Amino acid sequence: MTSVVDKTALREKLEQEHAELLLHIGRMEQITEELRSNRGGGDGGISNHMAEGASSTFDQERNLALLENLQRTWEQVESALKRMDDGTYGLCRACGQPIDRARLQALPYAALCLDCQSRLEER
Repeated sequence: MTSVVDKTALREKLEQEHAELLLHIGRMEQITEELRSNRGGGDGGISNHMAEGASSTFDQERNLALLENLQRTWEQVESALKRMDDGTYGLCRACGQPIDRARLQALPYAALCLDCQSRLEER
C-alpha cells in the first residue's frame, strides 16, 4: 500500500492529469464540431468530391474515437480521486489487495492490481 506522502504526490499527479484531460476534451470537442460543420464545404454535408468527403468522414471518426478515449481516461482519473477521498485508493477493486506502488506511480488511476488486470485482459 502507498504511504501518506506517496498519496499526496499521486493526488497532485491525478489532479494535474484531470485538468489536462478536461482541456484536451474541450479542444477535441471543438475540433470535432468544426469538422461536422465544415463537412462538404458547408453545403449541408454533401461534397462535390468523393475523396474530400471520405477524408472528412475519416477525420471525424478518428476524432470521435480519440474523444471517447480521453473521456474514458478522465472518468478513470475521476474515479481514482473519489477512491482517495473514500480511503480505498491503492486497493484492487477486484481482490482487495494493495496495488503495487510502481504500478500506481506509472498509472495513478489504476483500479486493479496487475494480476487482476491480467486476468481481465485474458477474457
